[in-house]
Amino acid sequence: MVRFDELPPQVQNQLQQLQQLQQQFEMVVQQRLQIDVKMRENQTAIEEINKAEEGIPIYKTIGNLIISAKKDEIIKELQEEQESLDVRKKALEAQEKRLKEKIDELQNKIQEALGEK
Repeated sequence: MVRFDELPPQVQNQLQQLQQLQQQFEMVVQQRLQIDVKMRENQTAIEEINKAEEGIPIYKTIGNLIISAKKDEIIKELQEEQESLDVRKKALEAQEKRLKEKIDELQNKIQEALGEK
């Protein structure tokens, strides 16, 4: 087994870059997963609010307060938030794809460099 400090400086740099890219990739995946959870929560809330009969009070939280709100206003807010989350999710998916491609490319370069030794 080759020790890290025995590797050529270029390979050491590539390995460090690979580690950084992998960390970035994991952070992006975690952010996307959090957005997925929030989107599912919003969708469930929209469905439940739609099931509620007219005239039944609906409440929402704002900071530490719970206030009464109109059904159609809450649905509109949740739908707007869904759209915003969807845009962020698509951006994260694109970033995730780019990072994955960079990781694969760098892994191939490292394997080629190590294969030549």
